[in-house]
Amino acid sequence: MRVDIRLEPGCTEPRLVLITSAVTPELDTLIRSLRTGRPNMLVGFRDGVAELIEPERILRVYAASQRVYCVTDTGEYTLRLRLYEAEERLDKQAFLRISHSEIVNLRQVRRFDLSLTGTVCVVLKDGSTAYASRRYVSKIKDALGI
Repeated sequence: MRVDIRLEPGCTEPRLVLITSAVTPELDTLIRSLRTGRPNMLVGFRDGVAELIEPERILRVYAASQRVYCVTDTGEYTLRLRLYEAEERLDKQAFLRISHSEIVNLRQVRRFDLSLTGTVCVVLKDGSTAYASRRYVSKIKDALGI
């Protein structure tokens, strides 16, 4: 993507113009983030302290026992969001839902084991594993281009 910035001394309000032949998923994500103005960072809670969590640090986000958790390279945090709300804040190009209750960061995946019948085992860079449900196998294969 090419980005051009033109400075005009008489400009009173910034204006953004996108010139494209088609709206790609990348542009769609950019447009939504500009419209909402929400940061794509998550706020996690651990030991009574709230911390900003940068998406690059996230390994996975999952729901269990009526709570949503975020696992990072520095540990596990509790989120005060529903899973779908966390999914909306995260980049669709980097994060993939692998089951009804789990989202993984594709940049933190070491490998996908497709040898199991009907399911996919996801091995993350920290050595932990997650399992994709059968319902999501075709979506995972589409996202990976296989």
